Amino acid sequence: MSAQVHVPSLFARFGTASVLTLAVTSTMLAPGMVSEAEAAAHSTKALKVAASKKGAPYKYGAAGPSRFDCSGLTVYSFKKAGKKLPRTAQQQYNKTRHIGKSQRKRGDLVFFHSGRSVYHVGIYAGAGKIWHSPKSGDVVRLAKIWSKSVWYGRVR
Repeated sequence: MSAQVHVPSLFARFGTASVLTLAVTSTMLAPGMVSEAEAAAHSTKALKVAASKKGAPYKYGAAGPSRFDCSGLTVYSFKKAGKKLPRTAQQQYNKTRHIGKSQRKRGDLVFFHSGRSVYHVGIYAGAGKIWHSPKSGDVVRLAKIWSKSVWYGRVR
């Protein structure tokens, strides 16, 4: 028996080189970077990890597994998802691919800023909410985004 390869009619119109180009460019952000699908998988896993830490106490400088500050929660969550982030919220902002509010997806990072300085970070959960570790005396929790002074970043 010979194996038959069935090419959808959409691709049949493009030719071999164009199909290869289409396949590569439609999934890659840029040479050497991960695909959108791969980035989404890491972000979705990081979001689930952060949600699993609900109720964990805030501790300044802590990055898990049982206590967290804001950037410690994002470092821990993305590490469990297979991605390395720098330690502080500002460094994380500098490292991510900046996106607009209309482009945000679940698992993207939400950076709270005053002027040009980032002072807090959380993981976007959808519906205008984030998972974050807010402040001393509080715990990891889901909260509504309370400020318009936010930027969004996607972990690459």
